[in-house]
Formats: sequence, C-alpha cells, structure tokens
Amino acid sequence: MKLPFLLTFVLLCGTISRAQPAPSAASILALMQKANVPGMQLVYTHGGKTYAYALGQRTAGQPAAVTATTTFEAASLGKAVLAYVTLRLLDRGVLDLDKPLLTYAPYPRLQGAANADKITARMVLGHTTGLPNWATNPLGADWPTAPLRLKYAPDSCWNYSGEGYVFLQKNLEHLTGKPFETLALEEVFGPLRMTHSSFVWQQKMAANAASGHDGQGKPTPITHFSAAYGAFSLLSTGADYSRFLQAVMTGRGLKPATAQLLLTPANEARRCGQPTTATDAFMAWACGVGLATTSRGLAQWQWGDNGNFKGFYMTLPAEKETLVFLTNSTNGPKMVDELLRLFFGPGEYRATQWLAE
Repeated sequence: MKLPFLLTFVLLCGTISRAQPAPSAASILALMQKANVPGMQLVYTHGGKTYAYALGQRTAGQPAAVTATTTFEAASLGKAVLAYVTLRLLDRGVLDLDKPLLTYAPYPRLQGAANADKITARMVLGHTTGLPNWATNPLGADWPTAPLRLKYAPDSCWNYSGEGYVFLQKNLEHLTGKPFETLALEEVFGPLRMTHSSFVWQQKMAANAASGHDGQGKPTPITHFSAAYGAFSLLSTGADYSRFLQAVMTGRGLKPATAQLLLTPANEARRCGQPTTATDAFMAWACGVGLATTSRGLAQWQWGDNGNFKGFYMTLPAEKETLVFLTNSTNGPKMVDELLRLFFGPGEYRATQWLAE
C-alpha cells in the first residue's frame, strides 16, 4: 500500500539525542505501511528540541492528508490529563488522595457495592480500586447508569480501570462545581497552550479530523463525544499532547512534592489474578502514569486504545526525552517497539512485553 502523505517536520536548535540524525519520514512511513496504519502524528522531544511528523491519510482511500492539527482520538492518554488535574487540585487542598471518595459524594452506580467505601483517589490513579475496566460498553446508552461492582478487594492488586477514573472525575466535578471539560481547560489545556484538545467533540474539528480504521484498513465513523470523560474521550494532536508530556515529565505547575507522585511508584502493578512474570519486576504505577525500569533508566508511559484509534507515549525524565504518537488504526501498537528503538535508540523498554503477558 502506497501512502500519500504530508510531512510536517520541525527541528529546533540541534540534533537528536546521542548525536544521531533525526529519523526520516520515509523510515516511519515504511513502518506504517508494514503495520497497515493509514495515518499518524508523532512528536519526539529531547532537551528542548522538537521533532514533529504528520504522515499518511486522515481516511484511507481519500486524498486528505494528516496535518499537524488533524484531530485524533487519544483515548486513554486522557487519563494522565485527569490525573494531572487531580494533582493540581490536591495542591490547592480541594481533595485528599487517601480519603475515601464516597465521603465526598454518593455515586449511585456503586450503591450497595461491597468495599466501595474504601476506594480512594490514590487507588484510582494507581489502578488498585478493584473495579473492572468497564461494567458495560462506555459508548452504550445504558452505561452511565449501569450498576458497578468490585472484582477485587481495594488496594490488593493492580487491575486497569476506566470506571475508577470516571468515579474520580465525578468527585472532582462535585468538589469544584465545574464540569470536567471546564476543569481540563482551566488546569491543563489553557496553561499549556493545548489549543487543539478537548474531551468533547467540537464542530470545528470536522474539517480536519481523522477517521479510525479496523485491522484491514477499513475506515469507521468518527465518534462525536457529547460528554467529557477523562478515561477515554480525549481528542487531541501529537503536538498538544507533547506539550502536556513536558509538564508531566518535569512536574511543571505542581508543587515539588506533588510532582514526585508522577515519578514515584504508588504500587508495584502486580496484576490481579495473573501469575508473576519476569517483566513484572520492571513495572510499577505512579499516580496517573505507568513506570517502567528500562535500559535507559526510569520511564513514564501509557497506551491509548479506543478500538480503531491507538496511541502511545513514553518519557525518559532523566534524559529529558519524550515520544508520543497517535494513529488512526487498530494496528498502531504494532509499531511501538520499532519506534522506541528508532527514536530512543537500542535498548529494553519492556512496556509492550508487559502488556502482552
């Protein structure tokens, strides 16, 4: 498959880390073709230098090219935004990470659920609430009121949970009296100049939005999120999200002790109901981001998965390096390891191995 493309490439003040030349657009396009990914944005930063790529098609079979401002579904990459909002509010004394969330406000979906009164914001951010990922499909009409029950005892093991993040979001909205989209704008999008990001669909996005694609490369309808959910509805660009990662990596906008919560394990990410694997020893979860011990030091990371949109980021805080990419394809994860080696260099990064186990 030959991909027509528009490439946006920005180089500021120097060369890529370890004096390597910047990877070429052709090398990234080759990976996209191999994985059958129609379109992608990728942004790499190192020491204040930025390398940005916009490649491929917004919709397969149509001429419109991905540009630097094309809107992608960033999916679970929004969880880090919700976590950052939470930590900003923590700094202002709005909430306590270790106070049970049900003491702030009732949550009808958890009414009568055993042990729900033990769940805290810290458990939500570290995925140890014991809640399932989703009770039902979060795009279904019945989901907002579907009863929610714990699968595991709170704080006993790691179980990835979008439901936990929704529970926390509802508390933030209650405590501030503001909808989450407003909180995101005030605490993140505005201060960090993320002018192409939102948790709800905006009509202005229609002119330059990417379509998702299934594994065979067939386009799927664009989802117009009408309600903001930090767990899955983030619409963004690689450039916007890269600016956010600079804040996550450096703790910008947070008190020093709070910033450390993004670099310090909150738990060991021991997965519920699964035997221990060799990769587990290199994994942990902080307050809102994954942590991996790589051959190049500590890394923060997270994947995004809305089915036909897939994304990924990893930062190397000690080296001041970040990499984020957004794809409009279910095949996006096939490129993670090769892209990490292409930009960060040869090494053991372990994130995809851990997810596959």
